[in-house]
Amino acid sequence: MKFKANDYKPKDVLKFIRQSTDLTQKEFAAKLKKSTNWVKSNEQGVTRFYFDDLIKIANMFDIEIIIQEKIK
Repeated sequence: MKFKANDYKPKDVLKFIRQSTDLTQKEFAAKLKKSTNWVKSNEQGVTRFYFDDLIKIANMFDIEIIIQEKIK
């Protein structure tokens, strides 16, 4: 599966990845070896994380994140 991330905030991409795997926040957190609060905070945009981390998470679930450079 491919996902074009340009039009979304990282928190929305993370939520998309989780929902596309049909996992609850608790199950998703366990797979990532993170706390449920970590998932909640990131999905709400309270905690900021790097896009590189998001790509690593997507790769764990065979989801390809595409980021296209904007043409000026």
